[in-house]
Amino acid sequence: MTPELTALALALLLQAVQFCLMAIPANLELGAGKTASPRDRDRLGGGLEDQLSTRTARLYRALNNHFEALILFTIAVVVVELSGANSALTAACAWAYLGARVLYIPAYAFGWAPWRSLIWFVGFLATIAMVVIALLGG
Repeated sequence: MTPELTALALALLLQAVQFCLMAIPANLELGAGKTASPRDRDRLGGGLEDQLSTRTARLYRALNNHFEALILFTIAVVVVELSGANSALTAACAWAYLGARVLYIPAYAFGWAPWRSLIWFVGFLATIAMVVIALLGG
């Protein structure tokens, strides 16, 4: 398995860990009656995120942010893999993305400003760089 695919597989596992980091406290705070419901805003008195503690709501937003980032990273890995543009640089970018996503969780959960945004940007830049490298022929 290439380093880029390994980083992608680990990013998926990180997403699963992130889900647990958010879902466990959310269920403890709101109860299964709310979290297992259809989550209709009018029945719940607003959105679930609005009823979570500050930290759990941040973990919820970090989880959603990783879903968005993971889509772009997956595309970048597929482009690199299918074009055969794998290199030490694309591998470094893949690992930078994964490292940034790991750091993003506590940065968001604990409100590290402006570091959260800078950490996010490292992952985004690494993802875009992978595609640019592939477009330039590796």
